[in-house]
Amino acid sequence: MSTPIQNRYDFVYFFDITDGNPNGDPDAGNLPRIDPETNQGLVTDVCLKRKIRNFVSETHNEIPGQRIYVREKAVLNALHNEAYLDQKLKPESRKLPKEEEKAKALTDFMCKNFFDIRTFGAVMSTDVNCGQVRGPLQLTFARSIDPVVSAEFAITRCAVTNEKDIDKERTMGRKFNVPYGLYRCHGFLNASLAEKTGFTDDDLTLLKQALNFMFETDRSAARGLMAPVRCIAFRHEGKLGDARADELFSMVTAKLRPELKAENRPARSRSDYVIELTGAVPAGISVEEWVPSFPAAV
Repeated sequence: MSTPIQNRYDFVYFFDITDGNPNGDPDAGNLPRIDPETNQGLVTDVCLKRKIRNFVSETHNEIPGQRIYVREKAVLNALHNEAYLDQKLKPESRKLPKEEEKAKALTDFMCKNFFDIRTFGAVMSTDVNCGQVRGPLQLTFARSIDPVVSAEFAITRCAVTNEKDIDKERTMGRKFNVPYGLYRCHGFLNASLAEKTGFTDDDLTLLKQALNFMFETDRSAARGLMAPVRCIAFRHEGKLGDARADELFSMVTAKLRPELKAENRPARSRSDYVIELTGAVPAGISVEEWVPSFPAAV
Protein backbone atom coordinates (compact mmCIF):
# COMPACT_ATOMS: atom_id res chain seq x y z
CA MET A 1 0.00 0.00 0.00
CA SER A 2 1.27 3.49 -0.81
CA THR A 3 2.14 6.16 1.77
CA PRO A 4 -0.42 8.51 3.34
CA ILE A 5 -1.36 11.53 1.27
CA GLN A 6 0.78 14.61 1.86
CA ASN A 7 -1.56 17.29 0.51
CA ARG A 8 -4.80 18.81 1.70
CA TYR A 9 -7.72 18.80 -0.75
CA ASP A 10 -10.99 20.72 -0.84
CA PHE A 11 -13.50 19.85 -3.55
CA VAL A 12 -16.88 20.77 -4.98
CA TYR A 13 -18.95 17.81 -6.19
CA PHE A 14 -21.97 18.20 -8.46
CA PHE A 15 -24.51 15.47 -9.21
CA ASP A 16 -28.03 15.50 -10.61
CA ILE A 17 -31.30 13.60 -10.51
CA THR A 18 -33.94 13.32 -13.23
CA ASP A 19 -37.44 12.03 -12.46
CA GLY A 20 -36.43 10.45 -9.18
CA ASN A 21 -36.05 10.77 -5.42
CA PRO A 22 -32.39 11.27 -4.46
CA ASN A 23 -32.82 10.98 -0.69
CA GLY A 24 -36.26 10.30 0.80
CA ASP A 25 -37.09 11.53 4.30
CA PRO A 26 -38.60 8.71 6.45
CA ASP A 27 -40.02 11.33 8.83
CA ALA A 28 -42.04 12.81 5.95
CA GLY A 29 -43.43 9.70 4.26
CA ASN A 30 -40.27 9.36 2.10
CA LEU A 31 -40.74 12.75 0.45
CA PRO A 32 -37.56 14.17 -1.08
CA ARG A 33 -35.66 16.14 1.54
CA ILE A 34 -35.95 19.91 1.14
CA ASP A 35 -35.06 23.11 2.95
CA PRO A 36 -38.52 24.26 4.10
CA GLU A 37 -37.60 27.95 3.77
CA THR A 38 -36.04 27.89 0.28
CA ASN A 39 -37.43 24.65 -1.19
CA GLN A 40 -33.94 23.69 -2.27
CA GLY A 41 -33.41 19.94 -2.34
CA LEU A 42 -31.13 18.31 0.24
CA VAL A 43 -29.15 15.07 0.27
CA THR A 44 -27.45 14.13 3.54
CA ASP A 45 -23.75 13.47 3.89
CA VAL A 46 -24.65 10.06 5.35
CA CYS A 47 -26.50 9.18 2.13
CA LEU A 48 -23.45 10.04 0.01
CA LYS A 49 -21.08 8.14 2.31
CA ARG A 50 -23.36 5.10 2.04
CA LYS A 51 -23.03 5.16 -1.75
CA ILE A 52 -19.23 5.41 -1.51
CA ARG A 53 -19.17 2.49 0.92
CA ASN A 54 -21.44 0.41 -1.29
CA PHE A 55 -19.28 1.05 -4.36
CA VAL A 56 -16.10 0.01 -2.55
CA SER A 57 -17.84 -3.04 -1.11
CA GLU A 58 -19.12 -4.09 -4.55
CA THR A 59 -15.79 -3.63 -6.31
CA HIS A 60 -13.00 -4.07 -3.74
CA ASN A 61 -14.33 -6.08 -0.79
CA GLU A 62 -12.11 -9.09 -1.55
CA ILE A 63 -8.97 -6.94 -1.71
CA PRO A 64 -6.97 -6.88 1.55
CA GLY A 65 -7.35 -3.59 3.36
CA GLN A 66 -10.43 -2.51 1.41
CA ARG A 67 -13.22 -4.06 3.48
CA ILE A 68 -16.18 -1.96 4.62
CA TYR A 69 -16.88 -1.61 8.34
CA VAL A 70 -20.35 -0.03 8.31
CA ARG A 71 -22.33 -2.30 6.01
CA GLU A 72 -25.70 -4.02 6.02
CA LYS A 73 -26.04 -6.66 8.77
CA ALA A 74 -22.49 -6.10 10.01
CA VAL A 75 -21.88 -7.17 13.63
CA LEU A 76 -19.44 -4.52 14.81
CA ASN A 77 -18.27 -6.29 17.96
CA ALA A 78 -17.37 -9.34 15.85
CA LEU A 79 -15.24 -7.12 13.61
CA HIS A 80 -13.57 -5.60 16.68
CA ASN A 81 -12.79 -9.10 17.92
CA GLU A 82 -10.67 -9.64 14.81
CA ALA A 83 -8.32 -6.92 16.04
CA TYR A 84 -8.03 -8.52 19.49
CA LEU A 85 -7.34 -11.93 17.95
CA ASP A 86 -4.69 -10.42 15.69
CA GLN A 87 -2.97 -8.81 18.68
CA LYS A 88 -3.51 -11.88 20.90
CA LEU A 89 -5.42 -9.82 23.45
CA LYS A 90 -8.53 -10.54 25.46
CA PRO A 91 -11.23 -7.84 25.34
CA GLU A 92 -12.48 -6.29 28.56
CA SER A 93 -16.05 -4.94 28.42
CA ARG A 94 -16.07 -1.39 27.01
CA LYS A 95 -12.42 -0.83 27.94
CA LEU A 96 -9.28 -0.42 25.89
CA PRO A 97 -6.04 -2.01 27.09
CA LYS A 98 -4.30 0.20 29.65
CA GLU A 99 -1.04 0.11 27.70
CA GLU A 100 -1.19 2.86 25.10
CA GLU A 101 0.84 0.83 22.60
CA LYS A 102 -1.62 -2.09 22.72
CA ALA A 103 -4.65 0.21 22.43
CA LYS A 104 -3.09 1.91 19.42
CA ALA A 105 -2.35 -1.45 17.80
CA LEU A 106 -6.05 -2.35 17.93
CA THR A 107 -7.11 0.94 16.34
CA ASP A 108 -4.36 0.67 13.73
CA PHE A 109 -5.57 -2.83 12.80
CA MET A 110 -9.06 -1.49 12.14
CA CYS A 111 -7.73 1.41 10.06
CA LYS A 112 -5.47 -0.89 8.05
CA ASN A 113 -8.23 -3.36 7.19
CA PHE A 114 -11.31 -1.14 6.62
CA PHE A 115 -11.45 1.51 3.92
CA ASP A 116 -14.31 3.48 5.46
CA ILE A 117 -12.57 3.73 8.85
CA ARG A 118 -9.42 5.10 7.20
CA THR A 119 -11.58 7.50 5.20
CA PHE A 120 -14.50 8.64 7.35
CA GLY A 121 -13.36 7.60 10.81
CA ALA A 122 -15.43 5.58 13.29
CA VAL A 123 -16.54 5.38 16.92
CA MET A 124 -15.54 1.84 17.91
CA SER A 125 -15.95 2.19 21.68
CA THR A 126 -18.60 -0.53 21.90
CA ASP A 127 -18.58 -3.52 24.25
CA VAL A 128 -15.48 -4.78 22.42
CA ASN A 129 -13.60 -1.50 22.39
CA CYS A 130 -11.23 -0.55 19.57
CA GLY A 131 -11.16 3.19 20.26
CA GLN A 132 -12.23 6.16 18.14
CA VAL A 133 -10.88 7.46 14.85
CA ARG A 134 -11.41 10.88 13.32
CA GLY A 135 -11.43 10.42 9.56
CA PRO A 136 -9.65 12.70 7.07
CA LEU A 137 -12.62 12.99 4.68
CA GLN A 138 -15.65 15.04 5.61
CA LEU A 139 -18.65 15.82 3.40
CA THR A 140 -21.36 18.43 3.74
CA PHE A 141 -25.05 18.04 2.95
CA ALA A 142 -25.66 18.43 -0.77
CA ARG A 143 -28.02 21.26 -1.71
CA SER A 144 -29.74 21.82 -5.04
CA ILE A 145 -28.70 24.92 -6.96
CA ASP A 146 -32.33 25.98 -7.41
CA PRO A 147 -35.57 25.09 -5.63
CA VAL A 148 -36.99 21.70 -6.57
CA VAL A 149 -40.60 20.69 -7.03
CA SER A 150 -41.68 17.43 -5.45
CA ALA A 151 -44.33 15.76 -7.62
CA GLU A 152 -46.59 13.13 -6.04
CA PHE A 153 -48.21 10.26 -7.94
CA ALA A 154 -50.78 7.66 -6.96
CA ILE A 155 -49.92 4.04 -7.75
CA THR A 156 -51.94 0.83 -7.40
CA ARG A 157 -51.08 -2.74 -6.46
CA CYS A 158 -52.94 -5.41 -8.45
CA ALA A 159 -51.90 -8.38 -6.28
CA VAL A 160 -52.98 -9.22 -2.73
CA THR A 161 -51.07 -10.86 0.08
CA ASN A 162 -53.75 -13.21 1.44
CA GLU A 163 -56.44 -15.23 -0.34
CA LYS A 164 -59.14 -13.72 1.89
CA ASP A 165 -58.40 -10.27 0.40
CA ILE A 166 -58.81 -11.33 -3.25
CA ASP A 167 -62.15 -9.54 -3.68
CA LYS A 168 -61.05 -6.32 -2.01
CA GLU A 169 -60.18 -3.16 -3.92
CA ARG A 170 -56.63 -2.75 -5.08
CA THR A 171 -54.23 -1.14 -2.62
CA MET A 172 -53.28 2.46 -3.32
CA GLY A 173 -49.84 3.90 -2.74
CA ARG A 174 -47.86 7.09 -3.32
CA LYS A 175 -44.66 7.75 -5.22
CA PHE A 176 -42.60 10.95 -5.10
CA ASN A 177 -40.55 12.48 -7.83
CA VAL A 178 -38.18 15.41 -8.43
CA PRO A 179 -38.43 16.32 -12.15
CA TYR A 180 -34.85 17.62 -12.14
CA GLY A 181 -32.29 18.87 -9.64
CA LEU A 182 -28.60 19.75 -9.81
CA TYR A 183 -27.02 19.30 -6.37
CA ARG A 184 -23.78 20.69 -4.96
CA CYS A 185 -21.74 19.13 -2.14
CA HIS A 186 -18.46 20.22 -0.54
CA GLY A 187 -15.71 17.86 0.60
CA PHE A 188 -12.62 18.28 2.75
CA LEU A 189 -9.61 15.94 2.86
CA ASN A 190 -7.25 16.54 5.77
CA ALA A 191 -3.70 15.29 5.19
CA SER A 192 -2.74 15.42 8.88
CA LEU A 193 -5.63 13.13 9.81
CA ALA A 194 -4.84 10.94 6.78
CA GLU A 195 -1.41 10.31 8.25
CA LYS A 196 -3.00 9.08 11.48
CA THR A 197 -5.49 6.72 9.80
CA GLY A 198 -3.22 5.64 6.93
CA PHE A 199 -5.37 7.11 4.12
CA THR A 200 -3.07 6.75 1.11
CA ASP A 201 -2.74 7.86 -2.49
CA ASP A 202 -4.25 4.50 -3.47
CA ASP A 203 -7.26 5.27 -1.25
CA LEU A 204 -7.57 8.67 -2.91
CA THR A 205 -7.62 6.99 -6.33
CA LEU A 206 -10.38 4.67 -5.11
CA LEU A 207 -12.34 7.63 -3.71
CA LYS A 208 -12.19 9.34 -7.10
CA GLN A 209 -13.50 6.16 -8.73
CA ALA A 210 -16.33 6.04 -6.21
CA LEU A 211 -17.33 9.65 -6.86
CA ASN A 212 -17.40 8.86 -10.57
CA PHE A 213 -19.25 5.51 -10.47
CA MET A 214 -21.05 5.15 -7.12
CA PHE A 215 -24.47 5.80 -8.66
CA GLU A 216 -23.93 2.88 -11.05
CA THR A 217 -24.13 0.41 -8.16
CA ASP A 218 -27.14 2.16 -6.60
CA ARG A 219 -29.77 2.01 -9.34
CA SER A 220 -33.42 1.78 -8.36
CA ALA A 221 -36.75 3.00 -9.72
CA ALA A 222 -36.30 6.16 -7.63
CA ARG A 223 -32.65 6.72 -8.62
CA GLY A 224 -32.49 5.43 -12.18
CA LEU A 225 -31.18 8.70 -13.56
CA MET A 226 -28.89 9.92 -10.78
CA ALA A 227 -25.39 10.73 -11.98
CA PRO A 228 -22.23 12.72 -11.24
CA VAL A 229 -21.87 15.94 -13.18
CA ARG A 230 -18.52 17.39 -12.17
CA CYS A 231 -15.99 17.43 -9.33
CA ILE A 232 -13.56 20.34 -9.09
CA ALA A 233 -10.80 19.73 -6.53
CA PHE A 234 -8.30 22.19 -5.08
CA ARG A 235 -4.96 20.60 -4.19
CA HIS A 236 -2.87 22.43 -1.60
CA GLU A 237 0.90 22.21 -1.66
CA GLY A 238 1.08 21.65 2.08
CA LYS A 239 -0.70 19.54 4.68
CA LEU A 240 -2.29 22.50 6.45
CA GLY A 241 -3.38 24.24 3.27
CA ASP A 242 -2.57 27.44 1.43
CA ALA A 243 -6.01 29.08 1.31
CA ARG A 244 -9.33 28.92 3.13
CA ALA A 245 -11.87 26.41 1.83
CA ASP A 246 -14.68 28.99 1.61
CA GLU A 247 -12.45 31.25 -0.51
CA LEU A 248 -11.85 28.39 -2.94
CA PHE A 249 -15.47 27.25 -3.02
CA SER A 250 -16.63 30.77 -3.87
CA MET A 251 -14.69 30.49 -7.13
CA VAL A 252 -16.94 27.66 -8.34
CA THR A 253 -20.30 28.83 -9.65
CA ALA A 254 -23.28 26.99 -11.12
CA LYS A 255 -25.92 29.14 -12.80
CA LEU A 256 -28.91 28.68 -15.05
CA ARG A 257 -28.25 29.60 -18.65
CA PRO A 258 -29.41 33.18 -19.38
CA GLU A 259 -32.04 32.09 -21.92
CA LEU A 260 -33.82 29.94 -19.33
CA LYS A 261 -33.82 32.78 -16.82
CA ALA A 262 -35.12 35.21 -19.42
CA GLU A 263 -37.98 32.88 -20.33
CA ASN A 264 -38.58 31.84 -16.71
CA ARG A 265 -38.20 28.17 -17.66
CA PRO A 266 -37.17 25.55 -15.09
CA ALA A 267 -34.06 23.43 -15.57
CA ARG A 268 -34.64 19.92 -16.86
CA SER A 269 -31.09 18.76 -17.62
CA ARG A 270 -27.48 19.49 -16.72
CA SER A 271 -27.04 21.31 -20.02
CA ASP A 272 -29.39 23.98 -18.65
CA TYR A 273 -26.60 25.04 -16.25
CA VAL A 274 -23.18 26.58 -16.67
CA ILE A 275 -20.58 25.42 -14.12
CA GLU A 276 -17.51 27.66 -14.08
CA LEU A 277 -14.30 28.24 -12.16
CA THR A 278 -13.82 32.00 -11.89
CA GLY A 279 -11.09 34.25 -10.53
CA ALA A 280 -7.38 33.76 -9.93
CA VAL A 281 -6.34 30.59 -8.14
CA PRO A 282 -4.34 31.47 -4.99
CA ALA A 283 -0.64 30.66 -4.80
CA GLY A 284 0.08 27.14 -3.63
CA ILE A 285 -3.19 25.79 -5.07
CA SER A 286 -3.65 23.64 -8.17
CA VAL A 287 -6.98 22.64 -9.69
CA GLU A 288 -7.89 19.05 -10.57
CA GLU A 289 -10.94 17.59 -12.30
CA TRP A 290 -11.89 14.42 -10.44
CA VAL A 291 -15.07 13.81 -12.42
CA PRO A 292 -14.88 14.93 -16.06
CA SER A 293 -17.79 17.17 -17.03
CA PHE A 294 -20.34 15.65 -19.41
CA PRO A 295 -21.34 16.94 -21.85
CA ALA A 296 -18.06 18.78 -22.34
CA ALA A 297 -19.85 22.10 -23.00
CA VAL A 298 -21.18 22.31 -19.44
